[in-house]
Amino acid sequence: MAGRIRLYVEQPLGQGQSVALTEAQAHYLFGVMRLAAGAAVALFNGRDGEWTATVAEAGKRGGRLDCVERSAPQRMPPDLWLIFAPIKKARTDFIVEKAAELGAARILPVQTDHTNSERIRQDRLQAHAVEAAEQCGGTFVPEVAELRPLSRLLADWPEGRQLMWADESLAGPAQTLSGAAPGPWAILIGPEGGFSEAERARLRGLPFVMPVSLGPRILRADTAAVAAIALWQAVLGDWQ
Repeated sequence: MAGRIRLYVEQPLGQGQSVALTEAQAHYLFGVMRLAAGAAVALFNGRDGEWTATVAEAGKRGGRLDCVERSAPQRMPPDLWLIFAPIKKARTDFIVEKAAELGAARILPVQTDHTNSERIRQDRLQAHAVEAAEQCGGTFVPEVAELRPLSRLLADWPEGRQLMWADESLAGPAQTLSGAAPGPWAILIGPEGGFSEAERARLRGLPFVMPVSLGPRILRADTAAVAAIALWQAVLGDWQ
């Protein structure tokens, strides 16, 4: 089944279930990928696992796929959030894509004192998360939340969730997260200009925050996001 086309859909999936395609999906399958009736496609919706489906109807503006059999079970990621300050467009896209590939369950852009971008296109970033899940073989698509102030997120922080703060001032040997307990976690990556002194003071004073080093070099924000998720996944996530 290597090289098969994977498609995220909203509809329920099951034996004999028919899935109507949107115009954009039909254009991709039949206009771009040149599939015809009878061709196989892998479908997932984030709930029902992955299903092999065949093209029942192919048209320029729509079409229909019929589910044949489940090809993979539903695989949920660990309960890990990625919180980051948006940066330049292409690099923000990169962060969202890699977070989806690496197994973040939720992606939360936040506005900090030094955030360069005052707005995001949430729908466009969500589409990037969908594309990443389609390409990496995942069966889950993380939610990309609307941009919100970091201060508000911290004020409404859910009880029992720990926060791993990638603190660039701690540049040195990378942390091992030794002694950290599994459970709901979040990772916080700062903006290109770093956190303000007021933000740093607040983070240091919160009991659920664990400051960590990502190594001896200060990383770019997009690189830090990948490194931090990899560090957490290797110790507390589903890479073990």
